[in-house]
Amino acid sequence: MKLIAEIEGEKASVELKRDGERAFAEVGGRSYELEVREPEAGAYLLLHEGRVYECRVSGGRAAAAMGAGVEVRVGSHSYRVQLSDPKRLRGAGAAAGHDAGRAQVLAPMPGKVVRVLVEQGQMVEAGDGLVVVEAMKMQNELKSPKTGTVAELHAQPGATVKAGEVLVVVE
Repeated sequence: MKLIAEIEGEKASVELKRDGERAFAEVGGRSYELEVREPEAGAYLLLHEGRVYECRVSGGRAAAAMGAGVEVRVGSHSYRVQLSDPKRLRGAGAAAGHDAGRAQVLAPMPGKVVRVLVEQGQMVEAGDGLVVVEAMKMQNELKSPKTGTVAELHAQPGATVKAGEVLVVVE
């Protein structure tokens, strides 16, 4: 899996492969082979070259998948990490470029619409919250990718959504 990680404002390319308890990572051109154990949800023990690192992640996979970022604590150091998939970014840019400035806000994973924060025809600014979706017991606010008007609103509170389903269109 190839990702882009933004850690405390600095970006690095990341490639991850996992085989059971073994993980192989390439971060910014440096390779790592780790043994990974998860004694409890959100807590990991990483074994690398004879040293053990305790790593705690708050926010979880749903937040990361929705682009909300996570906080990672390794020992006494804490880092804000935002992961993005370059394939998803390319697809989003291409769709916006070919559709006369329309931006689609898609459900990043299966879930349930908890709240709709906008109405059709409403003006929104880039970064304004549009819809709150619950996935994997995490509530995540999907934000407007651009300033514009809510042209289409397909989300309804309580509705179940599939990954990739169009929830809102802003133009």
